[in-house]
Amino acid sequence: MLVALVMGFASGLPLLLTIGLLQAWMIEEKVDLSVIGIFALVGLPYTLKFIWAPLFDRFTLSFLGRRRGWLLVAQVALILSIVGLGFSDPSKNLWIVAFAALLVTFFSASQDIVIDAYRREDLTDAELGLGSALYVNGYRVGMLLASGGGLVLADHIPFSMVYLVMAACMLPTVVTTLLAREPAVMTDTPKTLKDAVIGPLKEYFSRSGAVWVLAFILLYKIGDSMASFISTPFYLDIGFSKTEIGLVVKVFGLGALMAGTLIGGVLMIRLGINRSLWVFGVLQAISTAGFAVLAHIGYSIPMLAAVISFENLSGGMGTAAYMAFMASITNKKFTATQYALLTSLMGVPRVIGSSGTGVLAKYMGWEGFFIFCVLIAIPGMLILLKFAPWSPKETA
Repeated sequence: MLVALVMGFASGLPLLLTIGLLQAWMIEEKVDLSVIGIFALVGLPYTLKFIWAPLFDRFTLSFLGRRRGWLLVAQVALILSIVGLGFSDPSKNLWIVAFAALLVTFFSASQDIVIDAYRREDLTDAELGLGSALYVNGYRVGMLLASGGGLVLADHIPFSMVYLVMAACMLPTVVTTLLAREPAVMTDTPKTLKDAVIGPLKEYFSRSGAVWVLAFILLYKIGDSMASFISTPFYLDIGFSKTEIGLVVKVFGLGALMAGTLIGGVLMIRLGINRSLWVFGVLQAISTAGFAVLAHIGYSIPMLAAVISFENLSGGMGTAAYMAFMASITNKKFTATQYALLTSLMGVPRVIGSSGTGVLAKYMGWEGFFIFCVLIAIPGMLILLKFAPWSPKETA
């Protein structure tokens, strides 16, 4: 469980080094805003990581084992690329900055592939719920350190030094990799690269209800994602100040989210993954309805705090169950590839579904839009009837 927590931190820290922190650095160096927007493309490796994931299933390095060997290589390369990004200069050569940032996201995505595979293979099905919850919490701490901590440091030391500090913060994760145990190796691991690429797809789609599971992954959190994506313009539109949003939504909300993932992990031990998906899914829908209530009431700090607390609490619980479920359905022979495919698919509704939220909110009004977000969550819940019915016999 400690390894899951630390590895979550290792995954979360690099993410915002190429988004929020790098954007702040480029603004300070007077880089044009349109160019800053184009830098979003350096995040493509996180979406395309399934392309090279089969390499980690097929090949085993000669040191530390099948998972830890690749993990050590990815982490050392990631630390060096973060240092390289710190030594680049946005005011002189943006191409070098872009290349360094792309290296960070590539090695970060590679690290994510191996960490997800390691967590699936090291934890039993009964442990996946709490392990996923601790991973998510570590991820959030890493993101908070990179964004909030990085920006605070940048007020006192140059951005180049901030990146060196962030690279140093990755060193404990390398120590964890060296000290962690290696998961047991499956006897029938892929023997050829073709088997590593085709095998995961062939095995998955040979299962009964495979398409229903993919539909569930696409739809389970779509309402929650759409509501969360456009929440900041909503808060501003109904009269909350940026300071109020920052204190209540960002700080208080983060605490509730972390509590939600922990509570969700503990409850999954008692409920099992299937029933947790039902319970947490219903709570997610109810919390989304809270936005509609806030839109109807209008400006109210106590109501804002209540809505944000409940939304983040239920969202954290739902995310923990969601990730544990995806890990549980991967075949340990193809863990890296199948999990990379599923997590890439998980990001589709966040990107595509959320892209139309502004238009929907404009024509439906805030209250109508959030009611729509509640309704659009129903199909994902109904799909559970196909492959994860509520069963009193299910145990963790």
